[in-house]
Amino acid sequence: MQAMVMSGYGTPDVLNRSEVALPEPGPGQIRLAVRLAGVGPTDLAIRAGHLRHAFPMADPAILGFEAAGVVDAVGPGVDDVAPGDDVAASLPGLGGYAEYVVADYWVRKPEAVTWADAAAVPASGEAAVRVLRLLGVTAGETLLILGGAGAVGTIATQLAVAAGVTVISAVREQDFAVTGQWGATPIDYARPLGDSVTAVDAVFDAAGRSDLETAVRLAGGPERVITLSDPRGPQIGVTLSSSVPDGIRSALSEVMTRLGEQRLTLRPHTIRPLAEAAAVHAGLESGALHTKVLLATSETGGTPLEALHSTDREGR
Repeated sequence: MQAMVMSGYGTPDVLNRSEVALPEPGPGQIRLAVRLAGVGPTDLAIRAGHLRHAFPMADPAILGFEAAGVVDAVGPGVDDVAPGDDVAASLPGLGGYAEYVVADYWVRKPEAVTWADAAAVPASGEAAVRVLRLLGVTAGETLLILGGAGAVGTIATQLAVAAGVTVISAVREQDFAVTGQWGATPIDYARPLGDSVTAVDAVFDAAGRSDLETAVRLAGGPERVITLSDPRGPQIGVTLSSSVPDGIRSALSEVMTRLGEQRLTLRPHTIRPLAEAAAVHAGLESGALHTKVLLATSETGGTPLEALHSTDREGR
């Protein structure tokens, strides 16, 4: 199969299209013919080498925490899906930037959910649910979300507001309107945090490049401050959170159910061919790309990229 493989840590040009062996599903696993794979901020941090202790280099080293596609094969013990079923998968062990991937955690894609939304939600949705659970925010408390208009922040904001939590969301000024529509109070991410907020009960850093020192002060200590990808966090007592296996399936089910019932809204996506992964990383790092990016593989069955935003199942 074809995959975008990391030749080492460094700039985006360490990502190169390569031919690698087709993975085989083991007990309790499925193999997915990937249609779309999500690109997230943690992918960029891993590639740059900032998280090498948490995510050591694999062989082959293939990034990608989330994907959507069609079940191609199942391992022993799998009885909830079969070849031909449409699913979305969370990939805590990475591997999504490829034509095929073996997955331990998946959820069926509802008919009402587009391929693009299905691919964009597994890692982001799991991270949002996980961190909210770890923070233990409850109705009446105030949560500060840094990067509230990103893929993870979008979901976390809506889930927290639905639970009765008061949400303050640090976003770019152009995202104030949509953040307000979700029920959060937007503040300018570009301004010093201390100028906009005096105190909160908890902080969810979904941006990865925020003022964690001030966030800790606003929360009265690091105990209820969690970051997804800022390697400086542990140095000041902030938890750097990664996937917890026991909670992945329930998190996937929660967010996919909400999507299918139209109780969760995602931001617009940009779809690029898998071969452009390095350019996508460069664009995200430079700020030239601001939307969630999905990588399309040859397994789209000839479906035009724009059609993957629809629920049309032809071309599978």
